[in-house]
Amino acid sequence: MHSTEIAAARTDWEAERQAADARARAEALAVPLDQIDVTKPRLFQDDSIGHYFARLRRDAPVHWHENAYYGGFWSVTRYNDIMAVDTNHAVFSSDWTNGGISLFDGPMDARLQMFIAMDPPKHDEQRKSVSPIVAPANLAALAGTIRQRTQAVLDSLPRNEPFDWVDKVSIELTTQMLATLFDFPFEERRLLTRWSDVATSVPGTDKITASPEARLAELGQCAAYFGKLWNQRVNAAPGPDLISMLAHSPATRNMSPQEFLGNILLLIVGGNDTTRNSMSGGVLALHQHPGEWAKLRANPALVDSLVPEIIRWQTPLPHMRRTALADAVIGGQQIRKGDKVVMWYLSGNRDESAIDNPEALVIDRPRPRQHLSFGFGIHRCVGNRLAELQLKILWEEILQRFPRIEVVGAPQRTLSNFVRGYTHLPVVIPA
Repeated sequence: MHSTEIAAARTDWEAERQAADARARAEALAVPLDQIDVTKPRLFQDDSIGHYFARLRRDAPVHWHENAYYGGFWSVTRYNDIMAVDTNHAVFSSDWTNGGISLFDGPMDARLQMFIAMDPPKHDEQRKSVSPIVAPANLAALAGTIRQRTQAVLDSLPRNEPFDWVDKVSIELTTQMLATLFDFPFEERRLLTRWSDVATSVPGTDKITASPEARLAELGQCAAYFGKLWNQRVNAAPGPDLISMLAHSPATRNMSPQEFLGNILLLIVGGNDTTRNSMSGGVLALHQHPGEWAKLRANPALVDSLVPEIIRWQTPLPHMRRTALADAVIGGQQIRKGDKVVMWYLSGNRDESAIDNPEALVIDRPRPRQHLSFGFGIHRCVGNRLAELQLKILWEEILQRFPRIEVVGAPQRTLSNFVRGYTHLPVVIPA
């Protein structure tokens, strides 16, 4: 593509984006407060959800909503209120027996059991089983492999012709890393991406799974595949991979089938979605903030603060759910025992009362890690440092190669209120 073609493509989709954004803002301000439903996946897919969160932060920061699918729940949308819930696991439970971390209360026998959906002490014991994978010494050992693979992927990208950044960079790099962490057959690594997408999909609403039965069938294939790997590792000497850690830890070696599949999916999704979608979101963010891109090129050391700022700006997992174990007051609202409480991390990361100029990407913020994307308290993302390391290396290597990465078409976003991600991001790297 010539530079004029790139500029024209950019102008077309940017103009459309700005017009759609203005319409969405007007709609969010006009809708009656009791009709605001921030669970609609479409609002995330068209990226209009932020206007509804802004309305709630202003008018009802702790907002009760009755939903035909999810039932009644409290939406918590301000930074400090979210922190108050997330750091109080004694009152706000994550345990699957109380509903777990998802908005939907499925049948008890169908709920996936994973350590993020457990309360202490079982949560703490199972989390410790896999924490050595992200110990500082292991991260240092992985850094060389991550850099080598990143260099190879970036060097393979075309110049002056459009390609999908999601597929060629974000998915490829994160799937390679997942295969290494699991010691998964490398040539079949894209199965991990598929199972991550299936695990977080809403059957029948997108192109991932046609029905709940189809989703369960694919997750059954995942369980069978990992079951074979488990049987190999449990009968071998302990190794440095996640399956071996689970197989040899006293806290996890006797897991039920539901716990086994739940923890496998947790590690797949946790190791995939945050990093994958931040890799894509960072390209989009810097495209939309050319002044920050110029600032970064002038001072590559800003990569250290760029990475957590991208993770805040993107917020790959928009929410987590808790259940009140006792009466409590949050943001002036009386929460009753048994109430469902949803922490909207995406909204908290846009809270003007806690973060200056939160809608903008600002790569030299004084406190770049002041964000909610990894959660807080005992459930803070176990792999947060690995995600940051992968992103840091990616941007270091990008800066050595590409003066610009041009987004030349509208990004296609995931239809989900749980994963804020991208299915396609068309870009051109000018020669």
